[in-house]
Amino acid sequence: MDLEYQRLYLPPGTDRRTAQTVLTLHAEFGDWELERLRLLPDGSRRAVLRRHRRPGGAGTAFPSYLPT
Repeated sequence: MDLEYQRLYLPPGTDRRTAQTVLTLHAEFGDWELERLRLLPDGSRRAVLRRHRRPGGAGTAFPSYLPT
């Protein structure tokens, strides 16, 4: 079972609802699932997403709107 990972950084000031929306969009349109989410002391969040690697390496490109 091959997995691929993506790291997301949500800057300080990102409210909980916005963070939820960003993660939901990645899940729905990129087939990502949440592996880990950390809320850091400065208010930023770091998320690790994972999904099963697709045969042939063909994946859905989903742009990250926030810096990683």
